[in-house]
Amino acid sequence: MSIEVRPASVFEDVAAVLGPRRPDANVCWCLSYRIPSKENSELRGPERGERVAELMACGPIGVLAYDGDEVVGWAAVARRAETTFARSRTIPHVDELDVWSVWCIRVRPGHRRKGISHALLAGAVEYARAQGAPAIEGYPVDNRGEKVDTTMAYVGTRALFEKAGFARVAETTSVLDGFPRVVMRRALS
Repeated sequence: MSIEVRPASVFEDVAAVLGPRRPDANVCWCLSYRIPSKENSELRGPERGERVAELMACGPIGVLAYDGDEVVGWAAVARRAETTFARSRTIPHVDELDVWSVWCIRVRPGHRRKGISHALLAGAVEYARAQGAPAIEGYPVDNRGEKVDTTMAYVGTRALFEKAGFARVAETTSVLDGFPRVVMRRALS
């Protein structure tokens, strides 16, 4: 298997990973940290996908992993200033550096446990670097090797980020699936 990671510029491919099975379903579409929480909670059903399409009209909103022609994974990546992390009360700012954030890594069922998360994180790093980011941060759980529920694993684990060259730079007051989240950073310049 040869995984290629590319900027997320094809809406249908993003929809294949993030979209619902039923058009009227209210799924995340990875909007939770990208748009204000009031707007996020007001969007329903197809409006959520339409909002993603609007965001994509301004450029890629993450990266996608492909196994041949099949899209198999997603990672959200953007300037922290363009996300709700810019105003978070639970995820601290380490300094005033204009860092980018990677906050959601998702691999489609049937493709898990094949190293795709690692490829997605590497692709997010390279995308941020290509956009001129001085550093990139993630906010994974510090699960100390314990199992993380699949539905909550989207933030990644500290070990995943460490393997990608990130270092822990701060604690947070955020907890997910019973595990504390940490701020992991990797310098890019």
